[in-house]
Amino acid sequence: MSLKISIDAMGGDHGPKVVIPAAISALESHPNVTFILVGDEDTIREHLQLNGVQDEPRLIIHHASQVVEMDESPAIALRGKKDSSMRVAINLVKQGTAGACVSAGNTGALMATARFVLKTLPGIERPAIVSALPTMKGHTYVLDLGANVDSSAEHLVQFALMGSVLAELVDDKENPTIGLLNIGEEDIKGNERVKEAARLLQDTDLNYYGFVEGDGIYRGDVDVVVCDGFVGNVALKASEGVIHMIRHFLRQSFGRNIFTKLAGLIASPVLKHFRDELDPRAYNGANFIGLQGIVIKSHGGTDKIGFANAIKIAVIEAEHDVPTRISKHLEALLEEGQVA
Repeated sequence: MSLKISIDAMGGDHGPKVVIPAAISALESHPNVTFILVGDEDTIREHLQLNGVQDEPRLIIHHASQVVEMDESPAIALRGKKDSSMRVAINLVKQGTAGACVSAGNTGALMATARFVLKTLPGIERPAIVSALPTMKGHTYVLDLGANVDSSAEHLVQFALMGSVLAELVDDKENPTIGLLNIGEEDIKGNERVKEAARLLQDTDLNYYGFVEGDGIYRGDVDVVVCDGFVGNVALKASEGVIHMIRHFLRQSFGRNIFTKLAGLIASPVLKHFRDELDPRAYNGANFIGLQGIVIKSHGGTDKIGFANAIKIAVIEAEHDVPTRISKHLEALLEEGQVA
């Protein structure tokens, strides 16, 4: 039986204009996967026809009568829109019809709905947002990126466990290294919560590396970087801002006059490689990890390429059954008394 992935076709800044072409392109990349397009049936059919698709058995339309707006409060989305494309797509995961859900919709509403419908894994108190970020050595997983703005030391240990399992399964990393994001690498640095998390991690069988500073994320010092959602989100947005600034100055510098334009033309292969290495679309797709089901959040403003990458992440994690593996690892640690 082929794997099925449910897709919120109406979510995001661009909705079906981006989601439908991305799903069509994913058919070729994932020949054994069927995609369930959730949303207004007439709108979905219209966009399929615009993209030259009339009857594709691996693209199933599942009608949903409501849409969660990007600026809508999570409470309204959760209580007042039970037939939204977002809610229905998550319900399909809960029912076992789909192995994972992908949405570019409102982050707060998606997290609230996913947590309400799917619940957290036994032993996990809070789900986290995790994504891969580029490094000099490839990429590293960072969590939490914004789901929890005030996490305890115990929560940070749970994040470390989940990130370790994710890196092990998705990247085939044996015994991935775990680092705690801190303002210094010395043991005396940081607040009491981070220090306590470090003490707790040292007593687990996880491969705890120690503290890493912000620049250590991009050096690729560790396979997984753990922090609370407030710190993680600030670090992520600051990094995105730096990338945009560098691109701005490069365009500005090479466009100053005929000589710099010529230099830019000569350097174009190098610049293209630089752009591709730091292309945010290649890292689009964050996992709401810690739930009893897989939900992948795509950036709301991404294009077809970015959304297709979020679909790719959903497929990989569903094939590896990440939630079950996390649950088994946590159960073993609980039996050994390594986590509370």
